[in-house]
Amino acid sequence: MSPRRAFAQQLDSLQDSLVLLSDMVCTAVRDAISALKDRDLDLARQVIAHDRELNKVRFEVDEACLGMLATQQPAASDLRRIIAAMNVVLDLERMGDHAVNVAKIVIRIGDEPPLKPLIDIPYMAKQCCDMLRRALVAYDGRDATEARAIIEQDEVIDQLYDQIFRELLTYMMEDDRTVKRAMHLLFVAHNLERIGDLVTNVCERVLYLKTGEMKELT
Repeated sequence: MSPRRAFAQQLDSLQDSLVLLSDMVCTAVRDAISALKDRDLDLARQVIAHDRELNKVRFEVDEACLGMLATQQPAASDLRRIIAAMNVVLDLERMGDHAVNVAKIVIRIGDEPPLKPLIDIPYMAKQCCDMLRRALVAYDGRDATEARAIIEQDEVIDQLYDQIFRELLTYMMEDDRTVKRAMHLLFVAHNLERIGDLVTNVCERVLYLKTGEMKELT
């Protein structure tokens, strides 16, 4: 195999690793929310334990990127692919951390009775995972139009967070005995809102790959 072909395969493997990490993140988010709904402390602990594997993959990608930078001296679009991958893998690792935060909240909640039916928070989590899957497809296809559309979808998550915040604030104002349970749910929603923000970072990397320009988009 020629050096150039081997390098091309290394670049392609980066995409596979990012897709793997995104799947791991979505699984962690889904399991953490399921643990919250079912008060499943064992599942919450599994989410926390599995984060080590996500971190392991993240560092493997970092090492691969650094190795290519050191040995291949890439330029132009190849260099952008490596830099973008290093940014995206960090964002994915941080998303996993937010899923772990939700799992830790579930453990703190323990067997407390639910404050309210959990409808909006699971829907918020679903929106985050849908955004993330779309973002990785856009990343693979360098689809700047889709990336911008996904960034706009983050408004849905922000609106859900505002709605949850107002509702929980009402509970706390009407009955101070609900403060602890309301704050737990508010922290869950906040972690999901941060995952949505991190997905927009991935979309910004798509535009960087397409245009060579890195800037914040809101």
